Amino acid sequence: MTRLSLISNVLLAGLILSGCSGYRPAPAAFHEMLDQPYRLGAGDRIRVTVFEQDALTNTYSVDQSGYFAFPLVGAVPARGHTVQQIEATLATKLRQGYLRDPDVSVEVDRYRPVFVMGEVGSAGQYSYVPGLTVQKAVAMAGGYSARANQDSVDITRDINGKVITGRVRTTDPLLPGDTVYVRERLF
Repeated sequence: MTRLSLISNVLLAGLILSGCSGYRPAPAAFHEMLDQPYRLGAGDRIRVTVFEQDALTNTYSVDQSGYFAFPLVGAVPARGHTVQQIEATLATKLRQGYLRDPDVSVEVDRYRPVFVMGEVGSAGQYSYVPGLTVQKAVAMAGGYSARANQDSVDITRDINGKVITGRVRTTDPLLPGDTVYVRERLF
């Protein structure tokens, strides 16, 4: 074996082994999303309170197209908007011939679910609660299977309309709508 082929074999083996190493950090956008205001998406349910207007105060679900139907004003775009933006939009629309000075408050009543798949006891859809981490989501899904890689998981997340998958530690927080995939360990 020549020296050149020996070097190329060593480099090839190093590349293969580095591809098998466990943890590759997620893109920076994964962690930047945690510091941003929450943006609504399909499957969220919001509670809208219009003070002194009991007929308008109710819970509304964001549909698949990213809208919710609100009395008097019709379909209101919600996907990608914060609750503060929805408050301002509703107040503006209600001011246009319906109410003189509407006082609108919006809060998230129920977040869209997270999905846990792979090497867990019971893969499926689970309710999101603020503060949910990968570990807690796996616990809700029946814990790890005997073959699970418990060091890191893959998360698929919608970041500004772009679906990105990244590998994170099990202590990392989740966001509503995340899909967690627990991989099988190699040995």
